Amino acid sequence: MKIDNIQELNDIAKQVRKDIIDEVYFAQSGHPGGALSVADILTVLYFNQMNINPEKPKDESRDRLILSKGHCCPALYSVLAQRGYFDKSELNSFRKIDSFLQGHPDLNKVPGVDMSSGSLGQGLSVANGMALNSKMEGLGYRVYCILGDGEIEEGQVWEAAMTSSKYKLDNLCVVVDNNNLQIDGSIEEVKGLNKIEEKFESFGFNVISVNGNKIKDLIKAFNKAKTVKGKPTAIVAITTKGKGVSYMEDKAEWHGKAPNEEEYNQALNDLNNGDGAKN
Repeated sequence: MKIDNIQELNDIAKQVRKDIIDEVYFAQSGHPGGALSVADILTVLYFNQMNINPEKPKDESRDRLILSKGHCCPALYSVLAQRGYFDKSELNSFRKIDSFLQGHPDLNKVPGVDMSSGSLGQGLSVANGMALNSKMEGLGYRVYCILGDGEIEEGQVWEAAMTSSKYKLDNLCVVVDNNNLQIDGSIEEVKGLNKIEEKFESFGFNVISVNGNKIKDLIKAFNKAKTVKGKPTAIVAITTKGKGVSYMEDKAEWHGKAPNEEEYNQALNDLNNGDGAKN
């Protein structure tokens, strides 16, 4: 199933954001800010780009998705449910003690999850292994690895980036969710991180910069990445943390905090009326 209609994809992304708010609110635990910023990226990948079949979640030829910033799994769970990997009613159990929808993705429990993640910095190393396997075994699948901009302060990311380039993994696409905020503040304040595009270029990547909250632009970027040969691609997706919820946008404190009842109702009102987003 591939959806090309932009409005339909926007509607799916909107539902993903509503699901994120529901999951975090009813669990009274979770990470809404970064989940909201990555919603459009996951929507485009699962509904427009990736070669996947929910009826065959372990098919060897399927494309792989690594959500290295695993704490943003409320967005991933919503997309997987809407795509048909499991019943959407399961979202109500997010972070409950007996739920398979834990606070970080578990590949042994959640259909459609390709890596158990949450320990930041490790996703690209695993993605490299998957991309190498695809080439060595002639399976032809692509690997997508979503990193947080705060996460790329981890040294292992850059060790892995050298490997991506050395082995010319042109079936690998890294996506940096560049919302400029992490748990302790802006990425510049915490580590002085800047010039992300130039950093990946210096490590041998083809680099594409894109508005990561615009469906149409994301589709163009992913399509372009598929044409690149001889090197991996890094898509630096400029996003807004808390996208779509007025009081969460560009606020570091919503990295890992659940809304109260009044805030929950305001968030749904913003998302339903489309007046909560700044861009």
